[in-house]
Amino acid sequence: METADPRNSFPGGREGPFLGLVVGVIGLAVLACVGPLIDLVGRLDQLPVAFWTMAVLAVGCDARPFIPSGRRQTSAVFPSTCFTFAILLGWGLGPAVLVQAVAVAVSGVRLGHAPWRTTFNAAQYACALTAAHLVLRLGPGGLFDDDRVGWTDVLTAGGATVTWFVVNYGLVSTALRLRFGGRWWPAARQGLPFELLSTGSLLLLAPVLVTAARANAALIPLVLVPLFAVYRMAHLSDEQVQLAALDPLTGLPNRKALLAEVAEQVHRHAERVARGDRGAQVALLLIDLDRFKNVNDALGHAVGDRLLVEVGARLAEVIGERDLLARLGGDEFAIVAGGLDGVAEARELADRVVAALAEPVSLDGLPLDVGGSIGIALFPDHGEDYATLMRHADVAMYDAKHRNDTVAVYAAESDHNSAERLALLADLRRVLEAGPAGGRAVRGGDGATLPSRLAPVDGPAGGPAPRVGEPGRWWLPRRRQRPTPVHPDELLNRILTGADPVRRHGGVPEHRPAVPTPAAQDVAPPAGPAEVGEITMYYQPQVAIATGEVVGVEALLRWRHPRRGMVDPEELIRVAEQSAVMRLLTYRVIDDVVAQLATWSAAGITLRAALNVSVRDLHTGEIVDRIADRLAGAGVSPERLQLEITEGALMADPRRVLATITRLHQLGVAISLDDFGTGYSSLQHLRRLPLSEVKVDRSFVLGMAEDADDAAIVKSTIELAGALGLRVVAEGVEDERTWRLLHAAGCDAAQGWFYARPMPADELTAWLARYRPLSPVPSPDAEIPRRHAR
Repeated sequence: METADPRNSFPGGREGPFLGLVVGVIGLAVLACVGPLIDLVGRLDQLPVAFWTMAVLAVGCDARPFIPSGRRQTSAVFPSTCFTFAILLGWGLGPAVLVQAVAVAVSGVRLGHAPWRTTFNAAQYACALTAAHLVLRLGPGGLFDDDRVGWTDVLTAGGATVTWFVVNYGLVSTALRLRFGGRWWPAARQGLPFELLSTGSLLLLAPVLVTAARANAALIPLVLVPLFAVYRMAHLSDEQVQLAALDPLTGLPNRKALLAEVAEQVHRHAERVARGDRGAQVALLLIDLDRFKNVNDALGHAVGDRLLVEVGARLAEVIGERDLLARLGGDEFAIVAGGLDGVAEARELADRVVAALAEPVSLDGLPLDVGGSIGIALFPDHGEDYATLMRHADVAMYDAKHRNDTVAVYAAESDHNSAERLALLADLRRVLEAGPAGGRAVRGGDGATLPSRLAPVDGPAGGPAPRVGEPGRWWLPRRRQRPTPVHPDELLNRILTGADPVRRHGGVPEHRPAVPTPAAQDVAPPAGPAEVGEITMYYQPQVAIATGEVVGVEALLRWRHPRRGMVDPEELIRVAEQSAVMRLLTYRVIDDVVAQLATWSAAGITLRAALNVSVRDLHTGEIVDRIADRLAGAGVSPERLQLEITEGALMADPRRVLATITRLHQLGVAISLDDFGTGYSSLQHLRRLPLSEVKVDRSFVLGMAEDADDAAIVKSTIELAGALGLRVVAEGVEDERTWRLLHAAGCDAAQGWFYARPMPADELTAWLARYRPLSPVPSPDAEIPRRHAR
């Protein structure tokens, strides 16, 4: 469906100022030109052939103005400007205004302008010609009457030319400002170079045209030759520009053309949105072929190219006549559709695309199946410019892939790389680099100062970094921390400050190195704690069910942000896990936990501490070196430390993960299989891996008192692990009945709020001093629910 040109209607909400400009310009033009036009009536028959020749050429040329591709009609080049300005120089204001009005009327009909718009354009040119005429009257008079043209004549003609351009361009820019809003000067400055080159060149040709007309009227048509040459060169250049906007393989528009089309559609639909009209939305559909890589790898790139051409042809058949289909590169396509009323119409278009891709593509008799994932972003709901709409469509497309769906509409909750999350990531990096340790001393989780041999050797701030997690889970960061230049983070911080209203209005103090105070002496305080908050390690006890003895703790990370409050552990891990910050976080946790174990050892507390690691950390052996170095430096036995890994980490890259786990086992660090039963469960993990413990996921433990299936899964896991000589720990024990059921099932240890919530190290020390072991006694409630036969 073709969208009406918004320049043919009055702006919603700004009718007063815009209408005032239109009426004012038309009224001024009438007052200025009515006298010269009345005088012209009596002397039309006295005008020479040269005048009539120019008049015919002006009207004829404006019947087909030149509109460069990618520009709106406001950037059209009207050759009549050259002839009417020449008429002004040679025969005065009246003839020039008359010819210009006729030419504007012809071009208005040709381009489909509204009557009021055509009238305004004619008045705008009349005002420019009147201003130029006044400048000409300041000169000696009789311009071009003599055979000789003096410097005074040249200066007068030049002043008139500048005046015409300034008045005309100023009126056009002001009208566009009042019509569409925005700041006047930035918009005017953007189009100034093009207008200077096009319209300015036509104006400068006018004095030459008048001089030729004074010599012989037969010379006037000769000006068409250079005009035609320029016209053709402009068209050839325009064709080159259009070719640069096409994909050479499929012949479809490319990313450059898509950008221009989205900008044009947004411009056209913005006023409809302001007025609340129907058909005011624009949809951007991003399409990614699902199995294209398989075709390329199996059959070669030549077949892959033919497949892309065929897919492009299929997609072109399903889009609307006014929609744009573009190939962005590789196996990505995009569709821009305007004039929509909502998500339903965009989904309908996406469904047609899905149906077109569902049919196999036959190449050389071989049917190839290539489905697609489609992400949809709508203007103005999901963005008001190309960059935002494209990014949100990309987020929706990957959301569709992750959900094994074909179509997804952008949703903010699926956007894991929003400005807010980038700001959170930047703050996390800063709090890690300004960690709790510095100089020659470090502090453990309870704040106790530890010997300098425990100071980190890799980080820019020397800081280990704890991690965040829900009860029963915590995480760690990514690769070995190296000194990092300040400028990349500062640049990111500036970008995020512009995107984050909290930062922009609240202000984030500039990060400055901490200066040691006499009280601190050789202990450097954390850098800028008020800026990014504080990371703290929490510990949740693990208790032997049979005896009630506390046998260990699980380390959990907590980050209290100064503006966001306590950061959700799940969100923190999602943000950090895809960046280099994840490894910084891992090393921070290792350093803090080992330091805390050393502190507890000095106080006579011999607990085992368990911590989770990211799958990325298991892909290299750096984590083994880090742990070995910290344990040796703190004088902590490797048996005091345990790493928890998930089944998902095992499946990501079994070979490299197994090599890292084997090295940790050889070091003496115990390995626990976390969340057993929730991932890619396989008994070979229990048989082949050097495990010492299996943790039953809280999702089964929480429901085992009421759900017979959950109880059966928990009991079977305990029996299986026991047969293999593995210790079993149950997560999420929150009530006495579950505690008794686990004891009856033979579970070794448990953790959960039934015993204690996660707490900082100093609170844990006080809790241990108050804790008295509690062991369950046989009870009728301890009978495990039995599931009914199905």
